[in-house]
Amino acid sequence: MAKSPSHKFGQIIGNLLEDIIYPFLNEFAKRNGCYVDKAGNRGGARSGKKVTWTDRYGNSHDLDFVLEKDGTGDKQGRPLAFIEAAWRRYTKHSKNKAQEIQGAILPIAENYAWDAPFLGAVIAGEFTSASIKQMESVGFTVLYFSYQSILSSFNEVGIDVSFDESTPDERFDECVKSLEDLSEEKWDRIKASLVSINEEEIKTFMGKLSVALERKIEKILVVPLFGKSYEFLSIADAKHFLCSDFDASVEKGFKKIEVVVVYSNGDKVDGVFHTVEKADEFLNYACK
Repeated sequence: MAKSPSHKFGQIIGNLLEDIIYPFLNEFAKRNGCYVDKAGNRGGARSGKKVTWTDRYGNSHDLDFVLEKDGTGDKQGRPLAFIEAAWRRYTKHSKNKAQEIQGAILPIAENYAWDAPFLGAVIAGEFTSASIKQMESVGFTVLYFSYQSILSSFNEVGIDVSFDESTPDERFDECVKSLEDLSEEKWDRIKASLVSINEEEIKTFMGKLSVALERKIEKILVVPLFGKSYEFLSIADAKHFLCSDFDASVEKGFKKIEVVVVYSNGDKVDGVFHTVEKADEFLNYACK
């Protein structure tokens, strides 16, 4: 099935966003000794050109960027950051896109909870403040290129990319063809303009990424839990046990250990373990 001109335009803008943010991520990776993976050939670390990671349910998702600790061209490292790029022209679609990003990234992040990866969304077009706040509320850092900044950047090379739902496919198709024929020099002008207009937003996003990935361990909490479990069928019986029969001073056998690692930026990773060996394994991983 042939793709519509609007769909092709969306792909072009999506690729533009990736081209803009990649140099910033790559420079950050070089400075901090990590690896940034994006679509394309990589080497022995993966087959094919897609950046694919698996969520906690065993489902695979193709991602735009992943920053990895100890990653190389031939070895996949531990995930430090998952970052997605997306374009939406109309605000009525922005919430669905926000949910789509969350639906893909959050289960992957849960699968790598011991790494507490940074979650980023690079979005452009028309997004409501509610859709942005929705992503931020579940842990995403959002870099937003407004629709007006997109229009202004393309105007730099004399191309009007302002469209709405009444725009005929023929005009849309003409615009897409003109974009596909743009010289590298003109694409560089568009990118430079978009970066200049959104300089502060990019700086803020990269600053938050830096804080997240350069975090230090602030403290480690180890909470051993002792005692057997008691089951009650009513609140009254439970309260009677707590107030009359329970002796908190008597330890009645090891049950489990809760371990919490707190970082300098407020992040934390935790786990509950039923053996000392498993708790030690967690600490070796989380504190490496």
